[in-house]
Amino acid sequence: MSEPLLKARPKIISVANQKGGVGKTTTTINLAAALVELKYRVLVIDLDPQGNASTGLGIELEDREYTTYELLLEDVDLDDVILSTDIENLMVVPATVDLSSADIELISNEKRSFLLHDALRQPHMDRFGFDYILIDCPPSLNLLTVNAMIASHSVLVPLQSEFFALEGLSQLMLTIREVRQTGNPKLRIEGVVMTMHDARNNLSQQVEQDARDNLGDLVFKTRIPRNVRVSEAPSFAMPVLTYDTASKGAIAYRDLAKELVGHGVNVGV
Repeated sequence: MSEPLLKARPKIISVANQKGGVGKTTTTINLAAALVELKYRVLVIDLDPQGNASTGLGIELEDREYTTYELLLEDVDLDDVILSTDIENLMVVPATVDLSSADIELISNEKRSFLLHDALRQPHMDRFGFDYILIDCPPSLNLLTVNAMIASHSVLVPLQSEFFALEGLSQLMLTIREVRQTGNPKLRIEGVVMTMHDARNNLSQQVEQDARDNLGDLVFKTRIPRNVRVSEAPSFAMPVLTYDTASKGAIAYRDLAKELVGHGVNVGV
């Protein structure tokens, strides 16, 4: 495999969908692990107060002394807030329930929508040499999600293969449009990835077809299957690529990573 292209800055991608239970955190963790297998250095930003991405990457609660809360609202050293995981070249800024109060505190800050943008563009960040930064957004379109989008080059949208899946997408698209107008004109949609897909199920097939008819090439060719190994892996605090490397879920996330990288050379903001 050839060496990854060097980039002036890491490519920053928000993984967002205001609907819960669509595989957002699962996609963040496993896409990050798959990118690492492709020889990239990856940082996961856990921006969800539930902290599931942190748990899924093996970060114990007692080890989360500094979190995304401090990254946003306090002058914390990046060396303290960026933690290593058991996977080489995969690091994380963890989250705890403290982040749930950040939305209220952000309202009174005049730079409230740009705090994550500025934190990820500190000169000291270059020392880490990240190729990708994946932001696991909360399941709501609040100030935390807006911070993520303003900080990002693009948004990746996990879409569950179920009835009404496309209805919630319209509000997310409106939010992306507003962010383009007010804070990040270069923000684009990286793509929509079908999750929890069952090729034997007529409903899954219909939802996928509707998504492709409405969104065209924005929908990734890769589909993430409904796979018991993907569901089991978080309880063992590891990505499915580590938990069961030959499972259908692990193979799908590897395919998604390759497709993502194939979208083109990363361009810094």
